[in-house]
Amino acid sequence: MFVVATAGHVDHGKSTLVRSLTGMEPDRWAEERRRGLTIDLGFAWTALPSGRDVAFVDVPGHERFLGNMLAGLGPVPVVCFVVAADEGWQAQSSDHRDALAALGIQHGLLVVTCCDRAPERVEQTIAQAREELADTGLHDAPVVAVSAVTGDRLEQLRRTLDDVLAALPVAPGGGRVRLWIDRSFSITGAGTVVTGTLPSGSITVGDRLQLLTDSGPHDAVVRGLESCGLQQQRVSPVSRVAVNLRGVASPSVRRGDVLVTPDAWIPTRTLDVRRTTGVSFEDAPTYLTLHAGTIAVPARLRPFGPEHGRLTVERSLPLVLGDRVVLRNPGSRRVLAGAMVLDADPPQLRQRGAARRRTEALTGLNPHGDALAEVVRRGAVTVAHLRQLGIPVDGSPPSGVLVIDDWWVHQATFVIWRQRLRVAVTERHGADPLAGGLSRGAAGGLLGLPDPALLDPVARAEGLELDGGLVRLAGSRDDLGAAEASVAELERRLGAHPFQAPEADDLAALALNVRVLAAAERSGRVLRLRDGVVLLPSAPALAMRELARLDQPFTTSAARQALGTTRRTAIPLLEHLDGRGWTRRLDAGHREVVRSRRPAG
Repeated sequence: MFVVATAGHVDHGKSTLVRSLTGMEPDRWAEERRRGLTIDLGFAWTALPSGRDVAFVDVPGHERFLGNMLAGLGPVPVVCFVVAADEGWQAQSSDHRDALAALGIQHGLLVVTCCDRAPERVEQTIAQAREELADTGLHDAPVVAVSAVTGDRLEQLRRTLDDVLAALPVAPGGGRVRLWIDRSFSITGAGTVVTGTLPSGSITVGDRLQLLTDSGPHDAVVRGLESCGLQQQRVSPVSRVAVNLRGVASPSVRRGDVLVTPDAWIPTRTLDVRRTTGVSFEDAPTYLTLHAGTIAVPARLRPFGPEHGRLTVERSLPLVLGDRVVLRNPGSRRVLAGAMVLDADPPQLRQRGAARRRTEALTGLNPHGDALAEVVRRGAVTVAHLRQLGIPVDGSPPSGVLVIDDWWVHQATFVIWRQRLRVAVTERHGADPLAGGLSRGAAGGLLGLPDPALLDPVARAEGLELDGGLVRLAGSRDDLGAAEASVAELERRLGAHPFQAPEADDLAALALNVRVLAAAERSGRVLRLRDGVVLLPSAPALAMRELARLDQPFTTSAARQALGTTRRTAIPLLEHLDGRGWTRRLDAGHREVVRSRRPAG
């Protein structure tokens, strides 16, 4: 299927033309038919001589309904621009021209209607329309002069439209779904139905999608599909489609909501854009109305010179690189400017000069997407995130990019991370050897890593050691600085008497406080038990040798005597052995050695 939107001044015969081509009434409301004035979007469809199915989105031409017109034109790739021969180019003709120029629509045809009323003015009207459309995508569009009333040249129009559609590029059917909703209603027994133009991706009955509304995202399941009055199991682009949704209440859905593939889009409220048509951003008002797809939403403009700016919108939208938006002054019924999205996830501007640097970056930004430039700007980014932003990504990374798990990391950034980490760890060790290193949290915050998991490859590449929650210099684990002599003396004493744990006064005399002992334990020099008992790491194995020689089960007193120590030391040591599964406590006074867990030697 193909989808074509009408455009043109009010009363120039757009709806009459659609009615003549399709045999269907595009005006859905009784008031529209009574007044002969299209107010809202209308829909009709037919088959062309080639057999191609084409659906029409008929838009209102009156200036009061410009918002409805933009909602109809926004998602549609082809336009049928209508100018009446008896009236020629009019004010709303210019509005609609400005809208299709702002939206970057490149395909369509020019239709001069009402030829039966003023046949002598046909050529003049064509020449005038050609001149007015010179700066749009329709500058070389084919033209047909018709009379929808008499039927004159309608067959030629069908053939010409057929040729235009035949030349269109094929829309991607395997991509992500983004269906801007232009209508929502409820059917008894079926539930919520939404309609829209599907420009890319495919939808199948049973698909799980996400509905983005002003109240947030809602999970939905496709219960049924219809296209041009026929039930479908699957629809592909470009199609007019009605989607019956399960899990969504009809009153919560309105025009401007979006049905998307879950996790494939990043709804955003901040957009960096490049002006494509209309007034300079420096001359535009701060507060605007932004039109995208079928939605109209308040926005705030921060100019970065005449051609670039930042738009902050009132509601999160699934917009990506290359999307076109239309800007309108809320106090006017005219199109103010058109813009192209360059970055849907732009950096914050906090430092002095950040806006100037951002302007320079946007000026040189490739509007078709540059994966390398995005990796360079961010330092590291996942491939999935690049795709969510609309940046083309093939199977292999660009030159100068490292692949670390799911991340693409700029090599220069990786080198900077390594250098900063080494400096920080070295400074931390020099200032406090007993600290054991730099905490992982501090290291990640210092480097500004987007994912804590990236710290490990950075540290390993720089030859640093990771131990639990710390990053340290290689070999620094045993470096206790000024406390080395005291720890060595403690080791000497315990080496001679393994189970005679020093008293608190003895530790104080050696200047072995809690921090020093903790550092010595991290380096594997001592073993700390409860109640301030400090032994060598070999003490448990030595104790097991003695305890294994006792009659089983043994008492605490027997263990104390076998080890030649005090109850103060024996109790914490026995509890430690229980915890390791080497001994088993039987009751308040007895334990036994667990033979299967007895340490070798």
